[in-house]
Amino acid sequence: MTPGPRNLITDVPGLKVGNAQDYALKSGTTVLTADQPFTASVHVMGGAPGTRETDLLAPDKTVDRVDAIALSGGSAFGLDACSGVSEALRAQGRGFGVGPVTVPIVPGAILFDLLNGGDKGWTENPYRALGRTAYETAGTEFGLGTCGAGTGALAARHKGGLGSASLVLDNGITVGALVAANPLGSVTTPGDRHFWAAPYEVNGEFGGLGPDLRSGLGQPEASLKAQSMRPADPHQGNTTIAIVATDAALSKPQCQRLAVAAHDGIARAILPAHTPGDGDLVFGISTCAHPVETKAMGMIGHAASICLARAIARAIYLATPAAGDLLPCWSASHDLS
Repeated sequence: MTPGPRNLITDVPGLKVGNAQDYALKSGTTVLTADQPFTASVHVMGGAPGTRETDLLAPDKTVDRVDAIALSGGSAFGLDACSGVSEALRAQGRGFGVGPVTVPIVPGAILFDLLNGGDKGWTENPYRALGRTAYETAGTEFGLGTCGAGTGALAARHKGGLGSASLVLDNGITVGALVAANPLGSVTTPGDRHFWAAPYEVNGEFGGLGPDLRSGLGQPEASLKAQSMRPADPHQGNTTIAIVATDAALSKPQCQRLAVAAHDGIARAILPAHTPGDGDLVFGISTCAHPVETKAMGMIGHAASICLARAIARAIYLATPAAGDLLPCWSASHDLS
């Protein structure tokens, strides 16, 4: 397995991603879309998810293909980003056909970034416009780090962000991940230098420092994020939301299994993960372009988990500083030049 040419989820042919952000707000939205509707499902493992239209993605529900998925900051307010995407899809005549009517179905998930130092004093919800802009600017190239849904994200010890990674399997199937990382847990081992995901790094994509060779690393350090959010409950207001994608022709139930397997990537990259205060969620999608045998599902799911772990580390590694930040960027503490 080797990364695709971009090392982005858009290495899966046909996929596009767009970002929109407001740096004063310290928040934003990321939208994944495609040239054609794609098969989608979802799996939630965090205790505090915030979602829209995800019930429809259960394997036994009617809708099996969608035109876009939105990841957004803004907590519950950010779910309105889906409305902006839906408006743009409707203008293009895209959506789920019900007789003479076309209804855009836009699943979405949000992370909590309301206490990150940004200006949240809006009088009109900004996320509808951010969602539409992200959709309308979607392409095969897009920014990582302090961009889109990752603009205001915070991990336990560092500024969070938006990450992506890909792998091309030996059989030609492509797998990719897209993530907005805002976890309760830490992405680095004690000492804040080595990434938990380091064993899965490819080509120095997040610093090339390698794994932490010490033992007894299971006890995470105190959360700087929790200290900065007080008096709010530090165990609330966290989440890692992600999309994993492949061009392998998967059914809706298989897309759910893909999402289930990909959650291993969150556990490999963040400590602790899937807590009651996180809304950890993974969408699994397929463009259905590449015929595949059922026995290949194990390796596809494994590749998705590796891509997601790498994407989380890249999100934090590529975050950039901005005025009013509550936490440092990993890069600010580790000059690798």
